[in-house]
Amino acid sequence: MTPADGFDVDDAGSGTGLTAGTPAVDEAVLRGLVPRVLGALVRRGADFAAAEDAVQESLVEAVRTWPASPPRDPAGWLVAVAWRRFLDATRADAARRRREAEVAAEPPLGPVTGGDDTLWLYFLCAHPSLTPASAVALTLRALGGLTTRQVAQAYLVPEATMAQRISRAKRTVADVRLDRPGDVATVLRVLYLVFNEGYSGDVDLAAEAIRLTRQLAEAVEHPEVSGLLALMLLHHARRAARTTPDGALVPLAEQDRTRWDTDLIREGVDILQAALARDRLGEYQAQAAIAALHADAPTAQDTDWVQVVEWYDELVRLTDSPVARLNRAVAVGEADGPHAGLAALAGLDPSLPRHDAVAAHLTERAGDVERAARLYEAAARAAPNLAERDHLTRQAARLNAARRP
Repeated sequence: MTPADGFDVDDAGSGTGLTAGTPAVDEAVLRGLVPRVLGALVRRGADFAAAEDAVQESLVEAVRTWPASPPRDPAGWLVAVAWRRFLDATRADAARRRREAEVAAEPPLGPVTGGDDTLWLYFLCAHPSLTPASAVALTLRALGGLTTRQVAQAYLVPEATMAQRISRAKRTVADVRLDRPGDVATVLRVLYLVFNEGYSGDVDLAAEAIRLTRQLAEAVEHPEVSGLLALMLLHHARRAARTTPDGALVPLAEQDRTRWDTDLIREGVDILQAALARDRLGEYQAQAAIAALHADAPTAQDTDWVQVVEWYDELVRLTDSPVARLNRAVAVGEADGPHAGLAALAGLDPSLPRHDAVAAHLTERAGDVERAARLYEAAARAAPNLAERDHLTRQAARLNAARRP
């Protein structure tokens, strides 16, 4: 769950992605074709791991050749190249000689279709037998079309480590048959994890998560899919205002709202309203409603904090999440005053991530500057990243300086 806006550290920067340096190749089109191509190979009898490797090789070949010679049928081109790569790999493996004969005897590939294959692949990559980290890595590789190196850079781990993680994930799902409806909630959790990673390396994971969630929304009608997409768009709309040019964090209350992307906000609100109209409320719709209230306020002072608290009440009812309760304490502090916020915070585990940061903010507003400074210092020591640590350290220094005679 995204932390309270006063204390979040969201993604920054932008990535070049798969097609850096080759502007003639449309990255969004290329990646968008991956599920269709992968599904086509699996339907023809390729096992998931081998098919995924072949699709990756076809993407590399596309990046190399498309700028000079773009195909008339990009999907068909990718399927043909991936299929040849699969057959080559099959022939090279003596243990698969019998399977080679069976595969080679298949009739030519028919038209490439999407839809059901895309949804099936989402369920496969987010299978409950996988750990969240493995599911995210496999989703980015198999559905996002990212290379192992790009996924490794995004998660700041060695490429060999990520290769092992993806290989294990592919082996785990190799024999999985999705003959029953998959779990949409599991897929959404994986996409949400991708979005919250934000940006690192040469891949913009927040933008990638939005692209994949759009793709999922086209494959399945589900209010929580729409809710998650709306939530991502509304948060992403504030991206340009979240940091200073030198990378320092800018809290929500201090952001220049003229830099928010109004088109993304409008789209997010429209998607959310359509989802809420179906009267099947879920946690992502509730979170998106909170984000929409922030987006609707011309200034921080104009935020409808009473409604924000009401939506956090719904979110707590749906999830019973300690993080939701922590964020609710911030909203209560804004709606009913800092002492009410501290009372809402009192029953929560102090070891919760960002608990000290929330406590420091509310304590400062309540007038206890000395204690607030100590809490900011403690929060800085526990900060999950450099930008947030620097921000909290500056808050502590500001209060300490104000106390000096």
